[in-house]
This record gives sequence, structure tokens and C-alpha cells, in this order.
Amino acid sequence: MIVNGEERKLESPCTVSELVTSLGYRPELIAIELNGEILPKKEYASKALEDTDVMEIVMFMGGGSC
Repeated sequence: MIVNGEERKLESPCTVSELVTSLGYRPELIAIELNGEILPKKEYASKALEDTDVMEIVMFMGGGSC
């Protein structure tokens, strides 16, 4: 599969939640685009990933000034 533009081999079947946690992300602080569509957070734990999936992980950041 492709994660943030990089090819990644899935060693075993896993869900979106399992993958992002293994990559060090906190699910409450990210948004996931899977195969061109935003994936609702309530589906992270149940959505099984496939070798052909394309995922973009966007992390929210605070700070800055106007």
C-alpha cells in the first residue's frame, strides 16, 4: 500500500487504527484520506486495509499568529 506517498508492505492484515498507531500517530489528532475519500474516525477501528490502498495521514498542528 501507499502511505503518505511511500510504499509500505503490510506484514499482516490490519485496520486503519492499528496501522496509524503502529506508525506513532494519535488517532484523535489526525485525519485520514483513504483512496481519495475522507474516512470518518468512527471507522478507523473497523476498516481493514488492503495492499492496493492509498492513504494520506494529515496531522493537526496548533500555533501560529496573525
